[in-house]
Amino acid sequence: MISIIQRVTSAKVTVQNKDIGSIQQGILALIAIEPLDTEKEAQRLLERILSYRIFADADDKMNLSLRDIRGGLLIVPQFTLAADTQKGNRPSFTSAAPPELGLRLFSYFSQQARAGYHSVAFGQFSADMQVSLVNDGPVTFTLRIPPPII
Repeated sequence: MISIIQRVTSAKVTVQNKDIGSIQQGILALIAIEPLDTEKEAQRLLERILSYRIFADADDKMNLSLRDIRGGLLIVPQFTLAADTQKGNRPSFTSAAPPELGLRLFSYFSQQARAGYHSVAFGQFSADMQVSLVNDGPVTFTLRIPPPII
């Protein structure tokens, strides 16, 4: 699984002119699922997002996690993160999970986030979404939990 996490002062997702999820200070996490991903990778990625220390402490060092600051988490599915961009001028999406697996694992990821964290909002799987954010810093990282080796 792949995630781009962005430290934000606010973020929201809109579908068909309706706000469906929003947060104030926290993390916007764009999530991509790869074909060999399982619940194990989803659980590990969620733990990394919640524990990743990207917020400033009293000494202005990145020593605090989302849990530490009790910030919001906005989770948005984005299969394009898994695109193969190695060749040509057009991305290939063969490295992204098929829609059925993507939906199943995104749903699992979302359920685990809701069960294990106090402030979570969501984008909508396979919807045309508009994502608005105020990136704080900017601070942006890529997190990847590789699928199991077969």
